[in-house]
Amino acid sequence: MTALRPEVAEFDSDDQPAVGVPASSQGEGSGLVQLHESIATLLASRGQWRQAYQHLRSAFDLVYADQDEEPQVPEQLRREVDRLRREHAEAREQSLRDSLTDSYNRRYLDERLVDMVAARGTAASSLAIALIDLDWFKQVNDTFGHVLGDRVLQQVVELLQEELPEGAFCARYGGEEFVLVLPDVEAATAVAVAEAARLRVERHSWSSLAAGLRVTVSVGLAYEPPAADTSTRPPVSPEQQLLRADSLLYTAKQSGRNAVAYRENGRVRLAGAASGRRGIAESRVAGY
Repeated sequence: MTALRPEVAEFDSDDQPAVGVPASSQGEGSGLVQLHESIATLLASRGQWRQAYQHLRSAFDLVYADQDEEPQVPEQLRREVDRLRREHAEAREQSLRDSLTDSYNRRYLDERLVDMVAARGTAASSLAIALIDLDWFKQVNDTFGHVLGDRVLQQVVELLQEELPEGAFCARYGGEEFVLVLPDVEAATAVAVAEAARLRVERHSWSSLAAGLRVTVSVGLAYEPPAADTSTRPPVSPEQQLLRADSLLYTAKQSGRNAVAYRENGRVRLAGAASGRRGIAESRVAGY
C-alpha cells in the first residue's frame, strides 16, 4: 500500500477520512484505489479495523468494476487486514515491554492495576502485589560492571516469572525493582509464591555468570482480599497498595534483606527461613 499523503486526503474532527483533492479524469480509478488503500493503512494503524476493511473492499470493488463476473471473496484484502492487525498488535505489545528484561513495563503495570482494582469492586476477586528489590545491586554493578548487571536483571526476571499462577505477571517497576501482580489468589498462596520466587533467586547458580557473584532479593507483599470481605472500608487504589508493598519492602530490608515481608492479622511477619528474625520494624502507612 502507498502511504497517505496530506495532499491526497484529510481527516475531519470526527476522525473520518475526507477527500481533499479531486482526481483527474485520466487514471481516476487507479487514483481512487490508491486513496482507499492509503486510508485503510492509516485506519488500521489506529486499530480501526472495520473501517480499514471497508476501504479495502471499496478498492477491490473499483479494481473489478469493469468485469462481468461477480468477484470472488476478497481473500487477498482480508489477508492484508490480518497483516495490519498483527503488526498493530506486535507494536502494541512492544510498547508494553521493558526493552532490557522483556518483562512488562510500568505503563502496562499501571493500566492493568487500574483494571484489576476496578474489577475487585464488582467481583469476588482478591489482589496481591509483591514489590521486589535486588539487594546490594549497586555493589554488583560497581564490582562486576554494568554489562553483567544487566544480565543479572534479565536472569532475575526469568526466575521471578517461573511457576506464576494463572493471570499473574511480572513488571519492571524501575531500576532494579520489579512487581509481581497476583490476582485471584488466597493470602497464603500469595506469600508462598513470593517466598518461592525469593528462594529461586537465592539458590540460583550465580557463579556461572561471575566467580564470587551472589544475588538475593527483598520483597514487600501487600494483599487485598475480595471487596465483599472489606465492605466496611473504602476500596484501596493501586497507588495505595503499591505504597503498602513499598513499606513492607522497607521492613524486609531492615530485617536483614533476602526476605519476604507481609501482614497477617494486622501484624508484620516474615516468610520462610526469615520468620525467626527479631526486631521487625512496624510499617507506618496510612490505611493500615
